[in-house]
Amino acid sequence: MALVTLGWLNIFAAIYDETANQTIWDLSLSSGRQLMFIAAAAVIVLMIIIIDMRFYETFAYLFYGLILVLLFLIPFIGKEVGGNKAWIGIGSFGVQPSEFAKFITALAVAKFIGSVGFRMDNLRNQAILFALIGVPIILIQLQKDTGTALVFTSFVLVFYREGMSPFLLIVGVCAATIFVLTLLVPNPVYLHAAVAILLILLISFGKKKLKRIAILVIGALLISGVIVSVDYVVNNVLKPHQQNRVKVLVNPNIDPLGVGWNVTQSKIAIGSGGFKGKGFLKGTQTKFDFVPKQSTDFIFCTIGEEFGWIGSLVVIGLFVALLLRVIFLSERQRSRFARAYGYSVACILFFHFAINIGMTVGLFPVIGIPLPFFSYGGSSLWGFTILLFVLLKLDAHRSQVLQRI
Repeated sequence: MALVTLGWLNIFAAIYDETANQTIWDLSLSSGRQLMFIAAAAVIVLMIIIIDMRFYETFAYLFYGLILVLLFLIPFIGKEVGGNKAWIGIGSFGVQPSEFAKFITALAVAKFIGSVGFRMDNLRNQAILFALIGVPIILIQLQKDTGTALVFTSFVLVFYREGMSPFLLIVGVCAATIFVLTLLVPNPVYLHAAVAILLILLISFGKKKLKRIAILVIGALLISGVIVSVDYVVNNVLKPHQQNRVKVLVNPNIDPLGVGWNVTQSKIAIGSGGFKGKGFLKGTQTKFDFVPKQSTDFIFCTIGEEFGWIGSLVVIGLFVALLLRVIFLSERQRSRFARAYGYSVACILFFHFAINIGMTVGLFPVIGIPLPFFSYGGSSLWGFTILLFVLLKLDAHRSQVLQRI
């Protein structure tokens, strides 16, 4: 409730015009419409509380199949908003099915993990789990919504919690590190040399040299392949706006008045707030619309400018407290289904929280995902509401589960 209330106030601050006679309740403004979305979210909460807890697990696969069909149809029947054809128009409003695909996929993944006889070390089971998250990624990517598609990669952390080897996590982190280093280092020869030196050191200290040599040679070839392919991927696979976001991440000053405008103005707005902020409705960067999409993707700028470091710390503290509470609830579940679903909730919320705030301060590329319970939008608010309160429903009835499967 604290996050939703603060989000509503900051949405009004982001669109506030002191020259106009505006009130936060005005339904013609984003703040007024957000209040309607909050009221609808309250109705959704009541429905979740009333519905039997077994409903969510029983119909998880059915909902998953229906959302896949809907995601498949969106490119043909949907309307384009902000360059992404990911919306279904309902009068003057729009609903984004991909926001609801998150909690539905979480239910499907949790049901499969909670099935009798499930073992995470089984390759077939791992393949099915990756297929469950891979299909929505592909369908959402067809809608040109890369940000939402990337959210589904956070399910890998759920797989790790349920017993998957950390190898894939290590490979993913290494690949991301190599990708960034390749962009930062102009001449990839230096990276190849660093890899060669690392291999020599590892072989020198290894006991089973032949086996280590074979593994390290294969690793070196893969790393070299990644290094060589990065330039091709950036220049030939990514779209122009995606290329610009990567370039701005590597060099924020490359074009401060062009492709780097959003991030530059975002950091100026947050930094100008200082320790205590300028005060509610007194943000100059906000007032004169320097930061685009400030009520949605860049809502954190309003917090930083008007409430300063203290306000930012409070908001981040609320999110951390929420995440820790979700993890605590997940760990005390008696069924693997509820536990896996709880960790799915935690991972999705963490991904949104970390990436959204990170992109406003230039730590991550701008991929256009909302700050949970804070950013303007009915679809995102309802999606996060369902995601969280289904977990609370499962937790409320955890005593009905006799034992952990």
